Amino acid sequence: MTGSILIIDDEKGQRDILSAILGKEGYRVLAVPGAREALEALEHAEFDLLLTDLKMQGMSGMELMERALSENPSQCVVMMTAHGTIDSAVEAMKKGAFDYLEKPLERDDLILTLQRAFAHLMLLKENRVLHKKLAESRALPSMIGEHPKMLEVVRMINKIAPTSTTVLIYGESGTGKELVARAIHDGSPRKEKAFFAINCAAIPDSLIESELFGHEKGSFTGAGSREIGIFEAAEGGTVFLDEIGEMNTAMQAKLLRTIQEKEIRRVGGKLNIPVDVRIISATNKDLEQETKRGSFREDLFYRLNVIRITLPPLRERGNDIVTLANFFLKKYSASCGIALRGIGKPALKILLEYGWPGNVRQLESVIERGVLMAESDCIQPEDLPAEVHHEATLAGSLPFEFPAQGICIDELERDLIIKAMQRAEWVISKAAPLLGMSYKTLQYRLEKFGIGKPE
Repeated sequence: MTGSILIIDDEKGQRDILSAILGKEGYRVLAVPGAREALEALEHAEFDLLLTDLKMQGMSGMELMERALSENPSQCVVMMTAHGTIDSAVEAMKKGAFDYLEKPLERDDLILTLQRAFAHLMLLKENRVLHKKLAESRALPSMIGEHPKMLEVVRMINKIAPTSTTVLIYGESGTGKELVARAIHDGSPRKEKAFFAINCAAIPDSLIESELFGHEKGSFTGAGSREIGIFEAAEGGTVFLDEIGEMNTAMQAKLLRTIQEKEIRRVGGKLNIPVDVRIISATNKDLEQETKRGSFREDLFYRLNVIRITLPPLRERGNDIVTLANFFLKKYSASCGIALRGIGKPALKILLEYGWPGNVRQLESVIERGVLMAESDCIQPEDLPAEVHHEATLAGSLPFEFPAQGICIDELERDLIIKAMQRAEWVISKAAPLLGMSYKTLQYRLEKFGIGKPE
């Protein structure tokens, strides 16, 4: 273990014991008897973590922490107290302490708490590096283009980013919902704090509460130590909850309380911990319909839906497809060291006619493949994946001749919908892209024509 710790305790015996324990664990340690000496040490060197007693002669550990955080807001502080009341713990954590320990200290609890603190510091460091990379590169390719719907999305981001209001992002998979959330965070006063993204659909119901709120030692089988959750780790920053529509109703109630009370309680804990985080959520479901079905809480929906941003699917963005394709062409030509002049007109035609069920994410993958497979100085149709080439070719030609008596548009539409549903094995989300429709539009058409899956 590496890392530097400044120990502040007015009891020499306590300082010596802590120095010996933490030195054996591999930490670089300096121990001082009071807050004044600690402030002098901080003027001459940086320490990853301050381990300070709460009650000391002269300046208290609470005052020391406030002074240290005013100079360095990212300073990590763990408080030690022999007066371990809930009130003092809440006050310390409200003012910025990472955690607190009650005296007499237990060696295992001390080591585990410091390990979690340094893991938290590492996450913050990784987030700062990521933010720098995002700022240095054009890290929001999904928003490149001039389609009016995307210009409106950018306008919304610029308008709401400086606030702390909750935001709900709608969009199909691959439209760039997380990138929009990061753009909101990076344009806000919270940009120097952590950004955590969590996919609610990827975490089992039995674990999601612990993942978000943390847990206390012994709170359930396997909980060998206290662990902080995403909301504590993101203090002062932003939490992005993707696929929020997949969250179970019991967890929805707890999230609602967190939004209303601005505090969380770890699993198995008795302490309500104040948290200051901005919540941005995203879904590809119609949450208004989910509330009517009873699978999503109406009160939580209204809390999350203060500001709504809807990302259009790629197939509805017209010539933005060409703009994005050229952007990815330059990106992967440079990273792969392959000099390409552009995308040939036949290939561009195919890209414009394809339905893009995977949206911008799929387009990026297709262009990366095209760069790698190109045999000439331009991407040609044969360089594109077979499913893109073949489906676009079918979409660009009519598979019938007009009869002399003309056609009934409603009957033709009904037949096309049935064929698309059969091809998609009666899965609406798969059939909708084949027809160039949104999920909601196809659902309406199915009801309108009385089309149902045959028995």
